[in-house]
Amino acid sequence: MKNIFAISGSLREGSSNHSLLRLLGKLIPSGINYTIYGGLRDIPAFDPGLDDDTPPSAVSDLRKQLSQANGIIICTPEYAFGVPGALKNALDWTVSTGSFCGKPTALITASTGGENAHAAMIKILGAIDAKLAPETTLLIQFVRSKMDADSNVTDADTAQKLEDLLKVFINSG
Repeated sequence: MKNIFAISGSLREGSSNHSLLRLLGKLIPSGINYTIYGGLRDIPAFDPGLDDDTPPSAVSDLRKQLSQANGIIICTPEYAFGVPGALKNALDWTVSTGSFCGKPTALITASTGGENAHAAMIKILGAIDAKLAPETTLLIQFVRSKMDADSNVTDADTAQKLEDLLKVFINSG
């Protein structure tokens, strides 16, 4: 695996999900490029009428980065018992391209509860044919109680589960 593309389902830069992706970036072995996507807020609402050879530029950029990735990590909160709208919208833009088709994917849902978004994301990733395994999925409930003010994971069990997920994910590529 040479290129890992990470997506946070939160638009808030200081979110727990962004912090977890930055932490994973520190654990990535040398020789692997790791990019955290910063364009989620720029993706327009999905419109099948615009899903053609010249989609909006933000969509083209997302698709290009996905196509160059050997693996994808998604870390998302749960909003109103579901998947954040901006993340779901971005994933909708990938349906016609096969961007996730067979690509190793890791899913981390980090929220207060998270079980609804986690289950929904597993279904969504299945629908777009992402290569997802139980060992590359992790639900972190009450995430803020497991991190300190500097966004470090303070819960030993959670830290170990993140490391284990990353090892399995990298070896799945």
